[in-house]
Amino acid sequence: MATNEDLAELLFPDVTKTIEDLEREYPLRNLPEGAQVTRFAPSPTGFLHTGSLFTSMISYTYAKQSGGVYYFRLEDTDTKRTIEGSGELLIEQLKQFGIIADEGYTPDGDIGAYGPYQQSKRKDIYRTVIKELVRRGRAYPDFCTPEDLDAIRAIQEAKKELPGYYGVYARDRNLTADERIERIKAGVPYVIRFYSLGDHERKVKFNDAIRGEIELQDNDTDVVILKSDGLPTYHFAHVCDDHFMRTTCITRGEEWIPSTPIHLDMFRALGWKPPKYAHIPSIMKLDNGNRRKLSKRKDPEAAVSYFLDEGYPTESLLVYLMSIANSNFEEWSITTKTFDLSKFKFSLKKMSFDGALFDQDKLNYFSKEIIVRIPIDELYDRVVAFAKAHDEFLLQRIQSNPEFFKKAINIDRDKPNPRKDFAKYKDIYPRIRFFYADEWEKMVESLPFRDTLRPYVKELLLDFKDKMLLGVDESTWWNSVKEIGEAHGFASSNKDFKLNPEKYHGSVSDCAEVLRVAITGTDQSPSLHAVLEILGKEEVCRRLEEIAKKF
Repeated sequence: MATNEDLAELLFPDVTKTIEDLEREYPLRNLPEGAQVTRFAPSPTGFLHTGSLFTSMISYTYAKQSGGVYYFRLEDTDTKRTIEGSGELLIEQLKQFGIIADEGYTPDGDIGAYGPYQQSKRKDIYRTVIKELVRRGRAYPDFCTPEDLDAIRAIQEAKKELPGYYGVYARDRNLTADERIERIKAGVPYVIRFYSLGDHERKVKFNDAIRGEIELQDNDTDVVILKSDGLPTYHFAHVCDDHFMRTTCITRGEEWIPSTPIHLDMFRALGWKPPKYAHIPSIMKLDNGNRRKLSKRKDPEAAVSYFLDEGYPTESLLVYLMSIANSNFEEWSITTKTFDLSKFKFSLKKMSFDGALFDQDKLNYFSKEIIVRIPIDELYDRVVAFAKAHDEFLLQRIQSNPEFFKKAINIDRDKPNPRKDFAKYKDIYPRIRFFYADEWEKMVESLPFRDTLRPYVKELLLDFKDKMLLGVDESTWWNSVKEIGEAHGFASSNKDFKLNPEKYHGSVSDCAEVLRVAITGTDQSPSLHAVLEILGKEEVCRRLEEIAKKF
């Protein structure tokens, strides 16, 4: 009579290592007490999702602040969904956000002593563990065809019973070793399933690092752990990988909560201590009044590349995500007046259970605050880099006169209460395009002068051209504007105008508005004095004269 030992040898004749050998090969890490080992373990199936950046940021921060290790593992066992080159793209995009693994998979080879860090190269590890499970009677070959499984599911539906491959519905779990060996030798296709000792009538509890104690239905499903192509399923692979890579905390999306009993069942079967689980809430979107997860198909902001293409500083998105991650971050940033994430004490226990709604306005707020703090030379370099990657026209504009461009984007940034015009690099050119003569010509084809001011535009502009002082400090310049306004029947202050509105055409502010619209093509612009100084007297006079001719 054949035994499970015979079955294991037939299934894995080339496997000579044991689990004990693997324990010696991948020993416990020598780290300080409390140091956390975390990982980001994506599938190479496309772009970096915003939710994945959120997860990786939390993993990275948690490890770094504890003095631990953050590593990158590529989970590429789903060969049908794998996209060539996407693993490299994920690493490159994470790098742009400063999330660089201490060890793990890289396009140039693994870094670290706990690899391979690519699941498709860890077959020998999985096969060693599965061979031992078969020996123990905790894994077995299953010969069900897709049609067999459909028939089982139909019976369960008819009886209104829990669907799945378990108990009496696990057709092949109680075959003898002889029967299994006979079918294998006959060439009958099979997968390997885990033999669960659970009972779905019972509850299992585990402590989530974010949500506290969670109670779920115990697992009794004999899940597939090795597919017919020889590669493991996620359920089994992550159990082996996180054990032998000595992960202490698994950060992953909340959609994995229902699967946790399966994973805990496997850890128990192998006699391994499971790591902590921290199930992270999804980032949500409001759609016709209903909350839903950010969708790769529907929402451009679901892809991290969207923010890079728009020109958001990478730290802006990280700061925004940290404000979602910990409820006390905003208060901390206001109190400390800094957005330096390395100085913020992150805590898993301060994470919300519910997914936050994606808030573009809040992201823009953080981004404006961050951009205004970037030194001008660095900001210039960043905008140039953005233009090189995304906007050839902008790059040509910058390169035509770099110093001119630098002055244009630096207006009022050095004041105690600086202007915060730009939420992203893509915002910059539309806000300063009036500085360029060809753009100004397009803008002044239709000028937003108020009807009450139009009768005075021509004479005001001609006097501004001839009498306004340029090349002087702002106070002297403003006094010259007031004098010109007074000569044309405008009050020298808003206060005077409000006291005697019937006496004046308007106030000096209205005069400045006429000047602003003529010079910039809009009634909203940065400091008018700064604009005039950057343009220079010749260009200012040319513009004033050209607009005056239209009246």
